[in-house]
Amino acid sequence: MMKSAGTLADRLGKTVHVSPLRYKLAALKRDYPAQPEDCLEDWFVRVANARGWRVVVPTDGVPVAFTPPPVSSLSNEELAVAICQLQSLDRPQILRLAAQMISRGSVEAAKLRLIAERERVGPVLAELARQALRVAPRHPTWRAIHDCFGAEPRLREPLLHWTRLAEPIPKDGKCNAAEWRLVA
Repeated sequence: MMKSAGTLADRLGKTVHVSPLRYKLAALKRDYPAQPEDCLEDWFVRVANARGWRVVVPTDGVPVAFTPPPVSSLSNEELAVAICQLQSLDRPQILRLAAQMISRGSVEAAKLRLIAERERVGPVLAELARQALRVAPRHPTWRAIHDCFGAEPRLREPLLHWTRLAEPIPKDGKCNAAEWRLVA
């Protein structure tokens, strides 16, 4: 997979905390290995892909027989928050996986909020919610995330452009999109 120089926190000028979730994820990665050379972020992509979210796929081209941890060991909410952690490598494209999980309705907003607060990913989720609500202003989970974290100050650099969370709906079979929908 693609290697990155720094973390999301480095780019955004934020500090990180000692994360209990990060320790749990490292242990799960050892118990459910994919590729030996995979970093934690690569493993997140493989877990998300194995669970059906494929807006981002591994770029190494290596097919891997992989059994992800069960949802009882790693919930979808924990996976979405893990992808948004500031400690993660600065790979904005994998944030699209967390957005796809949320857009599809694969997470419970209340549970996501509790984990996000504990892991201090409110700024990242707030920015993703702002972008997603440009496309689907009535999406219930994105609205709940925005209501909870919307007061977070804007980040000093954009995470993703809103078009990375959406896909165009062609008009009359042409690529000139009349409207957009969230990737779900």
